[in-house]
Amino acid sequence: MKVLFTKTAMVLLGIGIVLSSCSKHQQSEKTGMAYNDKTNGGYERFRQTHPSPGPGLIPIEGGTFVVGGSADQDVTYDYNNVKRRVTIPSFYMDETEVANQDWLDYLHWISITFPQDRELYYNALPDTLVWRKPLSYNEPYVDNYLRHPAFQDYPVVGVTWDQAQDYCQWRTDRTNENILRERGNMVAWKDMGGGGKGKNAAPAAPAGQPFNTDIYLNGQLHGAGIDGKKMMPDLNPNAKATTGANGKGGGKAVRPVRMEDGILKQGYRLPSEAEWEYAALALIGNTEFENIDDNKVYPWNGLGVRSAKRATRGMILANFKRGAGDNAGVGGYLNDKADITAPVRSFPPNDFGLYNMAGNVNEWVQDTYRQTSFEEFDDFNPFRGNEFTNKRLSDPIKGQYAKDKYGKPIKDPSKSNKKMKYSELVALQQAQVAAGNDPNAPLNTTAAPAGTTANPGGTVTAAIPGKKDDLAGKPYNADYRGYNDTVNTTLFGRTTLVNDHSKVYKGGSWNDMAFWLNPATRRFMNEDDASAEVGFRCAMTLVGAPEIHPEGKPHFGVKKSKPYKATR
Repeated sequence: MKVLFTKTAMVLLGIGIVLSSCSKHQQSEKTGMAYNDKTNGGYERFRQTHPSPGPGLIPIEGGTFVVGGSADQDVTYDYNNVKRRVTIPSFYMDETEVANQDWLDYLHWISITFPQDRELYYNALPDTLVWRKPLSYNEPYVDNYLRHPAFQDYPVVGVTWDQAQDYCQWRTDRTNENILRERGNMVAWKDMGGGGKGKNAAPAAPAGQPFNTDIYLNGQLHGAGIDGKKMMPDLNPNAKATTGANGKGGGKAVRPVRMEDGILKQGYRLPSEAEWEYAALALIGNTEFENIDDNKVYPWNGLGVRSAKRATRGMILANFKRGAGDNAGVGGYLNDKADITAPVRSFPPNDFGLYNMAGNVNEWVQDTYRQTSFEEFDDFNPFRGNEFTNKRLSDPIKGQYAKDKYGKPIKDPSKSNKKMKYSELVALQQAQVAAGNDPNAPLNTTAAPAGTTANPGGTVTAAIPGKKDDLAGKPYNADYRGYNDTVNTTLFGRTTLVNDHSKVYKGGSWNDMAFWLNPATRRFMNEDDASAEVGFRCAMTLVGAPEIHPEGKPHFGVKKSKPYKATR
């Protein structure tokens, strides 16, 4: 009995210590002021977190590798993958290609959110006519491949690079919206549109207000019909108490979720070409103590395309075309079990856990194609295709973003490579108003009002007194790819098919030979073109420490600061 009492006392003492330590506010290292204390101004320090990946993603621990290094031949004589050592930051990547069912979810959302906007729905439809060939009977795929349930877990095809960009934005917003509604930071799904019962019924959300992550984080999605029952406490002493959703809230000041809370996910996007190649090779499986034991030609080990394991010996490890007229093998023993595409979780994953990084469908990446990209881009986080933009302000005093008719922020080409002064920002806005333009409409490109200059691209830039909007005497261009290069424009269609709309795709497909399964191979297609052999998968930036699996590895600990004690 005495032993039991002693153990109970020790447990209670431990709990008391934990609670007492939790009740003490953290202090600023530089001022000694307590954080999260409303009485001293409500300075907030948020819990430091290493966020988990968004739905469908798995972490890819970055590192150095030789881009183009897995290529052992150049049968097309393109000379476009010169070997170069680069470093890839850690990131997240889709475990599988985006499937038909995923795209149907996207189409369904459009149809219920904008039921009258046939143009938006039509523009989001994949081009199913990519299956149509003049000398083959593929017409059944035109009608069935996207929508028939037999193909629901097959990769979506007929999607342009532009459509993939729109899907990534939609997926970001739907993921973050779902997080907020499930947590109670926004009105729950079951209570939306007055769907709740009795006193729990929430007022309907304002019409034409689909959730957008940027708009929400800027505080422009807030109020009746939007705010949930579990809003974040607002420690700002100037914040006004609110009744919260459904007339409740206890008179406490509350606020929407902020980026600093670490709750919302980073945006989905296409992977860069270097990220894609690094993830496809998955050399992490052949690495020990920074030594790579064996390189790879494909996403798996070995020089061949067949399995060496006893149970699956001789089976092909990817869905590709073995030779002219051989897409599936011999009837009675179909080797890769597919004639066109295959389900997105077919074949063994690579050492990162990614499926079909070779074969099945080629995959769009974010980069704009240039033959010399590998020689010219940076060796850290290499990428080619930056288009620097700024979100347009509809009200610079309140800091509100201008929105298009779909509730998305309007973005304009950036005017500088650094933060503008506030006076410059206001002058830019005034120039827009002086031109008689609606801040929510595209910039006026017909004429430049007094005090402004018209750029060659047609946009209007404010002429800030005493400041030249240039770099080294040249007009600042938000796009380093060369849109203003007249040589490219002149030669396009005559000596080259490469222009600024040429986007890279990689990986090989069900209709490609084995050479294209090598992760270093690269091809391009116009961003508004589509193919039955090209799909895509998404990626997401990883924030925080790059090491994914620190367990069992030596490391220096990060020490905490000592609390400040004022002398008395």
